[in-house]
Amino acid sequence: LTSLIYFLLLFFTEYSGALPGLPTSYAALIRIKKSSSSSLYGSKTRPRYSNPSLGTLSVSSPSWRGASAQHYYSPINLYHSSDAFKQDESVDYGPVFLQEPDDIIFPTDSDEKKVALNCEARGNPVPNYRWLRNGTEIDLESDYRYSLIDGTFIISNPSEAKDSGHYQCLAANTFGSVLSREAILQFAYLGNFSGRTRSAVSVREGQGVVLMCSPPPHSPEIIYSWVFNEFPSFVAEDSRRFISQETGNLYISKVQTSDVGSYICLVKNTVTNARVLSPPTPLTLRNDGVMGEYEPKIEVHFPFTVTAAKGTTVKMECFALGNPVPTITWMKVNGYIPSKSRLRKSQAVLEIPNVQLDDAGIYECRAENSRGKNSFRGQLQVYTYPHWVEKLNDTQLDSGSPLRWECKATGKPRPTYRWLKNGVPLLLQSRIEMVNGVLMIHNVNQSDAGMYQCLAENKYGAIYASAELKILASAPTFALNQLKKTIIVTKGQEVVIECKPQGSPKPTISWKKGDKAVRENKRIAILPDGSLRILNASKSDEGKYVCQGENVFGSAEIIASISVKEPTRIELTPKRTELTVGESIVLNCKAIHDASLDVTFYWTLKGQPIDFQKEGGHFESIRAVSQLKKKKSFLPIGLRHKRINIMTERERERWMELG
Repeated sequence: LTSLIYFLLLFFTEYSGALPGLPTSYAALIRIKKSSSSSLYGSKTRPRYSNPSLGTLSVSSPSWRGASAQHYYSPINLYHSSDAFKQDESVDYGPVFLQEPDDIIFPTDSDEKKVALNCEARGNPVPNYRWLRNGTEIDLESDYRYSLIDGTFIISNPSEAKDSGHYQCLAANTFGSVLSREAILQFAYLGNFSGRTRSAVSVREGQGVVLMCSPPPHSPEIIYSWVFNEFPSFVAEDSRRFISQETGNLYISKVQTSDVGSYICLVKNTVTNARVLSPPTPLTLRNDGVMGEYEPKIEVHFPFTVTAAKGTTVKMECFALGNPVPTITWMKVNGYIPSKSRLRKSQAVLEIPNVQLDDAGIYECRAENSRGKNSFRGQLQVYTYPHWVEKLNDTQLDSGSPLRWECKATGKPRPTYRWLKNGVPLLLQSRIEMVNGVLMIHNVNQSDAGMYQCLAENKYGAIYASAELKILASAPTFALNQLKKTIIVTKGQEVVIECKPQGSPKPTISWKKGDKAVRENKRIAILPDGSLRILNASKSDEGKYVCQGENVFGSAEIIASISVKEPTRIELTPKRTELTVGESIVLNCKAIHDASLDVTFYWTLKGQPIDFQKEGGHFESIRAVSQLKKKKSFLPIGLRHKRINIMTERERERWMELG
């Protein structure tokens, strides 16, 4: 004898036919065919069935009668409008800079008689451009020298008196305006020394002396050197002679007879490379004796406070007059001179490359000879330009929502913050707060839409972060969120109808059944997200349901009907059967279900689906007839097995439990 365990699972997935009916029963039979060619049990051969990975077999979607527009219930994914509006290149948006103007140093003797300040922004619509100088908008019609090509501002025949200053580009379209960084336009030039004859300088031998350069007007920096007697005989710097690049003066700590002669200061512009020579300054020796020894006197030194940007090179000068010639040494108070530092010009210059914040501190230079010593102390302060830690992001809000934007920047000194809207300072209002880089606007409305900029600045620089604020304002709509016309639910089950119309501000939701408002109770509730939930559905819940979304701009509604069906259940299940090897067996199965629905039977063997189409298989299906008054035939599933083996003791125990 053997035992076979079969499970039958049924489900329905579609609906056909508008009229509900009485519960209907169908019979399904499965037959095992006689065969002596193989065995199911007592063999290591894998049982013959298809799709072993599917697990327990379940009922597939039946083919429904008719062409009704009704469908099974499934959750409707409707979302609020703020998630639907995603900015991309096909959507209109405010201007965003692609290129901002850079600082320009324009040589006054340049062959190119034009200055071009570049500016480029993207946006949809395409932005237009305006320019500001020192905070005032430039009237392009006011000067024939001005022209604007795309975003580039061109000045022909630029003049230092008229055109030097701070320039900013303003890019604008219908969604707002953004202001660029400041670009400084300055002019490089080098004037001539006064032609007035310079008086001779007369000193004793052994005495120290300072020869003044008195450079001509210039911009930007210049480099100093000195010519002795005639060009190109330059003064060589050593422990006794020093040329300050801060003052331009020539310092001789102890004059010798070989120093007597004519001295000319030569200056060179670092941008134009133009050079000019001063009138000569004669140096002579007095004949009233030799200067005796004296202690050092520091004649040139770095400022009491030296400021330098992080990453730049710092040069600090220190030189003393004295007899004997003083020796210069350096130290850092309460610290060590950075190992990367270099001493230049017989230690008269301390150079610190790539200066960092921890290089800051108090530095001391000391001048010493056999007659004594002298020292000077000054502080090195390292600053950093503002640098963004957190920028702004474009934001879309419903009308009436709160806005909170925060921008963060580092810098030394610590940056302060200002806010701009469409290129002009944002003013405090009852709804608008600005505190330490945080902008808050309560109850935003359409007038708040535009381009915003956070400006972080310290005394050494400023940076801009930009973002667009869009205010969404629209009446509710269900255009992208249609419900199915009919939602099918089994009696006793739970049904949830989601309703999330698009609209801004966010629509309020209300429900009606027919013409009456839905009354909430223990079974029926409107969820916080606007969905309607019905527990333990019954026939009384059938009908037309209307969800309405409403805001200040209008309203919209969507309709769905609920149809409640009787549950499907198996009335007759396969029974335990004992039979002789080689005999056939027929297993019966009958289900009762809603009359408006069809069913499909699926059979499994030991939890795996049975393949009735497999060639040489052991199972066959047997037709059964509906027990309704109006007869309808259908094809259930059955199988025939060629040989039956004796079941194991464990199988017998399971069989008895199920029986």
